[in-house]
Amino acid sequence: MIRNLALRSVAPAALALAAAATLTVTTAPAAHAVGENSKCTVNWSNFGATVAKNGWNFRTGPSTAYASRGYLYRGDKLTVLCSRGNWDYSQLTQRSKSGIAKGAKGWVRDDGLYQLGG
Repeated sequence: MIRNLALRSVAPAALALAAAATLTVTTAPAAHAVGENSKCTVNWSNFGATVAKNGWNFRTGPSTAYASRGYLYRGDKLTVLCSRGNWDYSQLTQRSKSGIAKGAKGWVRDDGLYQLGG
């Protein structure tokens, strides 16, 4: 009788483990939840912006202490993903005038941008 009870209590646990092993739940992280943008303090609903000034640094982090990835020029288009202080973590929506690839992500000071919303 004891042997039978032991098997009965182990069987449901083993089935639950087998089911859990085959069950995979994946959720895609929001654009503002991965990579360098973990430095963000405010998350946005991805809005468009245009660079308002020439020779504006596109940086690897939210301060002048971070390296520049290159320069942005008036008319370059970005999607702002999130921000920290007066720095916006953004993604280029087209190749920049200086040649930075479409889709590149980086930080730019918000006082060099026209906020277009959207």
